[in-house]
Formats: sequence, C-alpha cells, structure tokens
Amino acid sequence: MKLQIHFFLLLLIFASCSDSNTASDDELFSMDTESTMGKTMAQGNPFFSDSTLPLGYPRFDQIKNEHYEPAFKQGIENHLAEVEMIASQSNAPTFENTIVALEISGQLYNSVASVFFALSSAHTNDEILNLQQRLAPELASYEDSIMLNRRLFERISDLYERRSTLGINDESIRLLSKTYKDFVRAGAALDLDQQERLKALNAEIAVLETEFRQNILSEVNDLAIVVDSREELAGLSESRIDVASEEAAESGREGQFVIPLLNTSGQPTLAYLQNRDLRERIHKASLSRGHRGGEFDNRGVLSAVLEKRATRANLLGYANHAEYILENQTALTVEAVNERLSQLASSALTNVLEELASLQDIITYDGQDFELASWDWDFYSERLRTQRFDFDADDLSPYFELDNVLQRGVFYAAENLFGITFQERFDLPVYQDDVRVFEVFDVNGETLALFIADFYARPSKRGGAWMNAYISQSHLLETKPVIANHLNITKPTTGQPTLLTFDEVTTMFHEFGHALHGMFSSVEFPSFSGTRVPRDFVEFPSQVNEMWAVWPEVLKNYAVHHQTGEAMPIDLLNKVLSTQSFNQGFSTLEYLSASIIDQALHQLDPDKVPSAGEIMDFELRTLKEFGILIPSVPPRYRSTYFSHIMGGYSAGYYSYIWSEVLDADAVNWFKENGGLSRFNGDRFRASLLSKGGSKDAMALYRDFAGREASITALLERRGLN
Repeated sequence: MKLQIHFFLLLLIFASCSDSNTASDDELFSMDTESTMGKTMAQGNPFFSDSTLPLGYPRFDQIKNEHYEPAFKQGIENHLAEVEMIASQSNAPTFENTIVALEISGQLYNSVASVFFALSSAHTNDEILNLQQRLAPELASYEDSIMLNRRLFERISDLYERRSTLGINDESIRLLSKTYKDFVRAGAALDLDQQERLKALNAEIAVLETEFRQNILSEVNDLAIVVDSREELAGLSESRIDVASEEAAESGREGQFVIPLLNTSGQPTLAYLQNRDLRERIHKASLSRGHRGGEFDNRGVLSAVLEKRATRANLLGYANHAEYILENQTALTVEAVNERLSQLASSALTNVLEELASLQDIITYDGQDFELASWDWDFYSERLRTQRFDFDADDLSPYFELDNVLQRGVFYAAENLFGITFQERFDLPVYQDDVRVFEVFDVNGETLALFIADFYARPSKRGGAWMNAYISQSHLLETKPVIANHLNITKPTTGQPTLLTFDEVTTMFHEFGHALHGMFSSVEFPSFSGTRVPRDFVEFPSQVNEMWAVWPEVLKNYAVHHQTGEAMPIDLLNKVLSTQSFNQGFSTLEYLSASIIDQALHQLDPDKVPSAGEIMDFELRTLKEFGILIPSVPPRYRSTYFSHIMGGYSAGYYSYIWSEVLDADAVNWFKENGGLSRFNGDRFRASLLSKGGSKDAMALYRDFAGREASITALLERRGLN
C-alpha cells in the first residue's frame, strides 16, 4: 500500500540521518500505529487503499458521499501524527528529515481532498455542500496546527539560516526558502496570543468563503430565466431554443423555455435575442446576483470576509490583504499592479467610447430612440461585427463541432508542437456519463498522463472553466499527473451535435494550456509541480496555447462542417482572423473593471471595509474614481458573484492581464521562430512548462524567450496602442 509506504519512508529518512543521539526505531514507532494506520484499512472506503487503476486514477465508481468525512478525519489524524514525528524527533534538523519529510507527509489527506474539492466544483450535491460547510473550520484548524507548530518552525528556521552550507541543489534551496516563507506568512513567527487570534480568523474566513461560493451556485440556479413562448426567443437558433425547451422540461416546466445564467455578468444569449425587454430581464437578473436580498444574498458575507482578511493581514505585519497576496507574486507590490491597471484602463476607455458611439449610430439608423444599455451591447456589437466583416457568429458554429475542435484542433496542435499523442480510454470510471478520459503518450511512447475532459454545463457544476490536478507529478513521490479540464458548454438536445461558439473554442484551447503545464511537469518536489507557480504567472502558458486556435494550419484542420466535412471557406476563415481586435475596448474594460474592484476591496484597512449595505456603492465609487464608470459596460463580475476572489484569486484577478503581457510577447517569439514546430515546442516544454515552480517565474520566461517581455505586443493585440 502506497499510503503506508510513504509513512514508512518517513522513518527511513530519519534512520538514514541517524547518529549516536538518534531516537531508536522503537521510539519512532511509539505513536499508536494501530490508531494512525490501522484505521485507514476501514472496509469499503476506497480512499483507505491505493487505487489500482493506471497512475492512481480515482475510483469514481466506488467513491460515495459517506466516504469523504471518515477519510478526511483519518487523513488529518495521520498527517498531524507525521508532522509531530518530524517536529519532535531528537535528530538535528537536516533537509531530508525535515523538509523532504514534510513533502512526503499527508498523502491520505491529499488523496481525499483532491477528489472532494474537485467534485465540489464539478459535480456537487447537497451532501457535499453540507460537508464542505461543516469541514471548513476544521480544515482551517488542521492547517494552522501544522503551520503554527513552533518546534517544526524552529527546525525549518535553523535550516533556512544555514541554507548556504547544506550542500543541496538549487531546487532544494528553493523549496527550503519557500517552506520558510510560507510558515512566516502563515503566522509561525507570531506570539501565542497572536496565533490564537489568527486561528480564529482563519476558521471564520474559511466558513464565510464556503458560504459565499455556495450562495453563488444557488443564485444561478434560482435566477434561471423562464420564458413562456417561442416567439420571445426570436433571434436564437432553433437548436438553442430546443435546448431551452428541454431545460424547462427537465425542471417541470413543460411548454416553457429556461435560459440558465452563466457566471459572468454578460450572457451569451444577449448577442442574438431580438426582444429587448427579454434582454433587459436576463441581464438585470445576472447583475442582481448576490445583492437582491433573500437567503443567497452575499453582501454581508463579502463584507465580513474582507474585514477579516484585512485584519489578518495587519496581524501578519502587512498594510492590507492585497499587499500580503502580492508579495508572493511576480508583481510584488500594490503600486506595480495599480499602475498597470490604470495604464491599460485609460487606453481601453478611449476604445470603448469609440465602440459605444458606433453602436449608438446603429440604433439611430434603425430609427430607435433609446440610449445603448448594458443589455444592448452584445446585440448591437454582433450587428456591427456582421456589417464590418460580413458574417454572423452563428455562421461559425457548424464548423466548430466539439470533438473536431478537441481532437483535430486542441490535440492536433499539441501533437505537432510537442510530439505527444492521445488515446481515449473507455475502461476508466467517471463521475458523470458525459465525462471522457484520454491517455496521453510522450514522444518515447510511454504514458505521460491521464486527461479528464468534462465539457458540459449542469446544475451541479459551478460556472466558468478551470483545470485541476487529481494527481500531481513528482519524482520524489514517483507520481505522474492525472489532469482535468472543466468547461460549461450547453449540452445539445439528444442526437444533435455539440456546436461551439468561437469563445468556447478559445476557452478549450486555453484550459488545455493549463493541462499541458500540469502534464509536462518534471520536478522533484510536489510543492513545485505543474501550475504551482505565482498566480500572476499561472495564466501565461494557457494564454499562449490560445494562439493555436487561430493558427492557420490548426484552424484549417479542425474547422470543418459537421455535416459535409468541408473545410471552412477561406474567406470566412480570413474574416474570423480579421476580427481579433474587434470589440477589444469593451472586453478589456469589463475585465479591468472587475480587477480594479478586486484590488480596491483588498487594499482597505479593516475599519474602512464597506458594510453589507455599502458594498455596491463602493463598487460604483471605485469605478468612478478611476474614470471608467460606463453604465453600458458593467464589470465582468460584480463583487457579490465574483467567485474568483473567494478562491485563489483574491487580490489576484489582475493576473490574467499581467500574464497576457508575457503571452503576447511569447506569441511574437513563436512567430519570429517558425510557429508550430517541434523545435519551438520542445524549447517551451524544456525551458518553462516542465519546470513548474522550481525556478523563479520571470527567470523561466527569460530562459525561454531569451529576453524580457515587452508590453508593446499586448497593446497591439488589443488595439490599445
């Protein structure tokens, strides 16, 4: 059993570092092994033994809701016992018996947590939601028990002070420095009273963050738009109307039509619906999420989270939560982020005003007498796109059938760039019938990874698109990656093909860029595996991968008509490529507005945090102070349904545009060096993708590109120069 092997490997580490003062094996075994390991053999719980499936792939066919809680409790007990053994040993601290031992510890907990938190986003249910809420404070306390362990921190500090004399390699030095810094940032250097206050804050924040995320999902389902007649949906394609009809039937509304809301402020249907009143109803419902009163109102939750985060930052010696977060990113400072956001917002505003005037001209030309509203932007923008480029976005969808995009587009680009290949596996269990699994083979024919493709929207799935790792690569643990991509594509009616929008195509390429980052990881320590890099660097590889969606050779290969098999006409293909900078003022400003709100909320002192009743006014005031309060361009997310800032992106939503500076510069590098070639792919993989977080992120970029990145390429791409 691998879980037991990892436990005994800890003992071997201690034994290999032994001297005359080392504790005996009997002393090392003095903990109640029956308690810590015997319980892990509880019958019927798949988490209590290693998966026998390839690469340790999760046994979704066996995992049930009732398995999570006992596995969490046993995993926590095991991990705390392992940490205590590390902290209390009589051996002098060494890199192996302290830092490496910490890397090895906690395997049972990691196993259950990776599945539980993945499915709590991808395929949740009431039992998982309730357990998530109950576990939140317990998991926060568990983490504090490790990060605030004084004896453990003393060992880490001792090693950190002697790091230059330890004779360890660069990756090991980096792990030691990261571990020390993580403990300090977690409060290990605080006095006991301060640590008790910190523990209470962490537990309170964990509960509130969980409540916030669950409210978002509940609001989306509660606010689904019900339409009574087919006529009201004029402008939507017949297939989309059929999906809305089927959605209604599934929810007991036979004869009606249901349009579910997606996570962003804007909704895809707004680009096509001719009924302005319905567009207004949909968009106002979207914008009202989390601040319309009722049981899912998030204003009070958000205010409390912000105040507690700010208080915690002060306790740890930082001016505010944003300063605390940014210290650990490539941006480093609040000032650097504010300056970048301000610079880009000014340029985007100029473009937005020009775009707005063009859309208002269409309204006037139609003989209409109203000012463009936020629910009109997508509709008239699509009209303008059609006029300027002589094609309708719906003309594209027949050429973007999901499986073609995946296998002849996403996979094809990766095969040509990196030499890897893919084979679908039908023998591995999945947690939902429409989820697919692919085995990924490296250049030498050996298995590189398993890739889980979960593309369809459902009520049990949160909005947006993301990647996660069920198992991360590590030479130390001898593990290979099991990586998943999640999208929210509307599932067609039975028997119909899944035809994607161009945005969905781009998203598929984007998320697979994250997957490649995880699959190509080749590091010693799990702490550096794959996407475990600074938050404002993690989006860079995924954004680079978007370039292949419109690379002529790739686009021509996958953009074929789903019925005739004919390639997309060259004139239509050229029109697609020519629209890349269209409407970029709007898309840039809506993104920047959300980023600016995120920063503003997290740069506050605890006593300056707006109350529940002030949150929405604070948003508007912030945008007005930046000079970007344009009623027809709301933020991509309003703060009450801004799920990013309850996860890893608090004070970090800016990172997409920060990473895009690197992305745009890297795309230029590829173009300058021959584009889609094995030489370029191998260089990108070897110098950057395989390194994970084992080296400074900006140093990795310089290793790849041979230069510093310039913002010029980004400004040109978005038409902001």
